[in-house]
Amino acid sequence: MEQSFRPMRRFKQALSEDECIRILKTEKRGTLAVIGDGGYPYALPINFYYDQAENKIFFHCSREGHKADAMNNCDKVCFTAHDAGEQHGDWSYYVRSVIVFGRVKPVKDADVKYEKAKAFGMKYYPDEEELDRELERDFERVRIMEIKIEHMSGKLVHEK
Repeated sequence: MEQSFRPMRRFKQALSEDECIRILKTEKRGTLAVIGDGGYPYALPINFYYDQAENKIFFHCSREGHKADAMNNCDKVCFTAHDAGEQHGDWSYYVRSVIVFGRVKPVKDADVKYEKAKAFGMKYYPDEEELDRELERDFERVRIMEIKIEHMSGKLVHEK
């Protein structure tokens, strides 16, 4: 059965797909929400990398723990990223956010895992040389996860 997603209630505040992609490509952190222990939501901040060509979000995690257990039990996730916001004259902010619904799974192919780990690292490391040293030392322990995006929406909110 195909999943349907709710339309945005405040559609006049919707961001374009291009603006959503810009946020996913440039922002450094987001919040991953999974179905945790006892059916409670479990949301946590993560670093991430968005691959526009594949329309997937990649991140790293350990092989055990609350997040890993939750993803092993249910592959449905929600991911949110937002910018820092802008002020326009008064104290309030205009914030752009993107919400993604999708399915998560580990990247198993070693070549793809290395490619995504490298692309992910280049978003955060100060230089490629330092990243290469880190990957050489820790690549076997790295677990790269991918979120296949099923639905994405963005919104401009005036926090007033």
